Formats: sequence, structure tokens, C-alpha cells
Amino acid sequence: MNIPLLIIFTTIALDALGISLIIPILPNLLASLNLHQDTALAMGLLTACYALMQLVFAPVMGALSDRLGRKPVLLVSLAGMVINYLILAFANSFAWLLIGRLLAGITSANMAVASAYLTDITPADKRAARFGKMNAMFGLGFILGPVVGGLLGEVDLRLPFIAAAGLNAATFLLAFKALPESRQPSKAPLRLAQFNPLASFANMLKNANQLPLVLTFFVLSATGEAYGICWALWGQDTFGWNAFWVGLSLGAFGICQTLVQAFGTSPATRKLGERGAVLMGVGCACIALTVMAFAQQGWIVFAIMPIFALSSIGSPALQAIATRQVDETRQGELQGILTSAVSLASVIAPLGFSGVYFAVQHQWPGAIWLSVVVLYVIAIPLLWRSTQTAPAQA
Repeated sequence: MNIPLLIIFTTIALDALGISLIIPILPNLLASLNLHQDTALAMGLLTACYALMQLVFAPVMGALSDRLGRKPVLLVSLAGMVINYLILAFANSFAWLLIGRLLAGITSANMAVASAYLTDITPADKRAARFGKMNAMFGLGFILGPVVGGLLGEVDLRLPFIAAAGLNAATFLLAFKALPESRQPSKAPLRLAQFNPLASFANMLKNANQLPLVLTFFVLSATGEAYGICWALWGQDTFGWNAFWVGLSLGAFGICQTLVQAFGTSPATRKLGERGAVLMGVGCACIALTVMAFAQQGWIVFAIMPIFALSSIGSPALQAIATRQVDETRQGELQGILTSAVSLASVIAPLGFSGVYFAVQHQWPGAIWLSVVVLYVIAIPLLWRSTQTAPAQA
């Protein structure tokens, strides 16, 4: 693997690790601050603020990477994450925790800029495979995050944040020294309008092809939120699972998904094409979710895990399709908008799925997965519309 890819994949893995390592230690950290408000409310506020800042600022950072080059914006993002983790490590009040998460959300351009960088250096016919590996690295980081957070948190609640700050600082130095710029900065003067997050959305709304694609990203991202909200409750209500079995099932799915994205995306897109790979992913997800809706024994979930994991080949193929919607001068802006769509889904979808689960919990807990199938079905015409008229060249 060449150095630029190593740096980009490492950045993505650290981004995911940083998001998930906070999960096992945040309740105890909040309790140590002697909060007057409810801990669950405080956790929700921290999560929502991060997602809201990412929603607003991801298009700005992406557009600035088109204007200033990918490397400086990526470095700013990494530096922002270092500062965020140091604030979290030494915060002595909830206000400082909130400031840290707000800063993290503002500078969380990693995914958008990394995707644009990968697009810059990758031929169109190889993008789906590389996006698959990038998503696999994100999945690997997300799997390792709670483990790292839990182990280091047993030593000291602040130690995971110090470790994350150190890892991001090391990646910053590696990127500063060894990452070549993939897009030369424009010589045009920087305009204030480029810092307006609404400008990117306005440009997207003017494009008849981009809007269905962004809506597709939004709907498919929303489906993913159901697992984090409902999986543990469904496992407990349907199978009587304890924390061990919930964790084991999620871990098994994460490993299978990572392997599929790393090694299955390339052959799938070669044989089926990018649109075909996305449709196959949607189909596998619908089959697995339907089985889960009617399952009454826990072993069935593990038996269908390979089919469920095959659904993940759709995401990198869809990302590859997206890169052909705009030319090379606007890849960062597009990736920023897509990141915002994912962030918006992470704000809205948990509320919807939690409400649906509350309604079906006592009569038929598995019905929650049929609501996810409905979203997948909604995504199919959007996907067809957005890919039918997509430009043939990057």
C-alpha cells in the first residue's frame, strides 16, 4: 500500500475509533462531574451537538478543500480532533465537554475530505473497491473503539482521550510530512460566501441529478441508525439476550461487514456494475431483515449474518457513483454534502425508530425491522433515478 492511502485509511480508522471509544466510558465520566441534569439527557445533548455541527460545517470544509487543497483542510481537521480530545481529557465541567464535542463536529471533515482525496487519486473504475476498503477501515476502528475505551477507561477515565489525542497527533505529523497534495489550490481569492453552508445545499438543489442521490444517501444512512437504537432492546425482548450476547452479535456483524467491504466490493462491482452492487446490497438487507423480523430463536441471527453482511457492498458502490455526479473541482463540496446527509439522518432517524419500537415492543418487537425494509424500498426509485442519468465520466 502506498503512503497516501495508508495515511487516508489510518485517518478514517482513527475517526471511527474516536467516535466509538467514548461509548463505554461516557456515562461514568458524566457521573464523575456531579451533573445536576439527567445523564441520559446529557449524553443525548453531546451526541446531538456533534451531529448538528457536522451537518452544518461538513459542506463548508469540503468546499474549502476544493478551493484550498485537500491537505490543509485535512490537517486542520486532525488538529481539531487533537484539541477536542485534550479538552475531553481535562474537562472539569459539562460545559467543557460540550465545547469539545462542538469543536469536534465543526472540524470533523475527515470522512468528506478523505473521500475527495481518494477520488482525486483513484481511476473511476477502481473507486468502489477503494471506498470499500475505506469503509472497512472505518468499521475496524468502530469495532476497536469500545474495546480500547473500556480497557484504558478501567485504568483512568481520561486515559482513552489522551491516547486518542496522541494517535491523532501522530497522524497529523505523518500527513504533514508525507501526504502529497492531490488537488492544487485555486489562485482565485477566497470569498466569504465559501464559508456559507447553505451555498452548497443551494447548488445541490439546482442539480436535478444530485438531489435524488443525496436523498438516497440520507435514506440508506437512516436505515443504519435502527441497529444502534433497537438491536439490544430487540435481542433482549425477543431472545432474552444479556449484554454478552448483544455484544457478540454486534461484534460478529461488524467483523463480517468489514471483511465484505474490504474484499467483496471489487468482485461484486466487476460482475454486477456499481448500480447492480447497490441493488444487491439492498436486496440482501431486505432478506436478512425480513428473516430477523420473524425470528424466534437467537441462532437464526447468526446463521443469516453472511447475507446481512453482504448488504454492505452497496455503500462503497454508491459512493463511487456519487463521484461522477460532479467534476474534479467540486468533489470536496459533494462529499461534504453527503456527510451532512448522513449527519441529518443520525439526528432524525433515532427519534423515528425509537418511536416505532415503543409502539411495537410488546406486540411484535421484530416488526421494527420491517420498518427498515420499507425505507430500503423507498430508496430503490431514488437510486434508479440518480444513477440513470449519471455522467459517464468522472
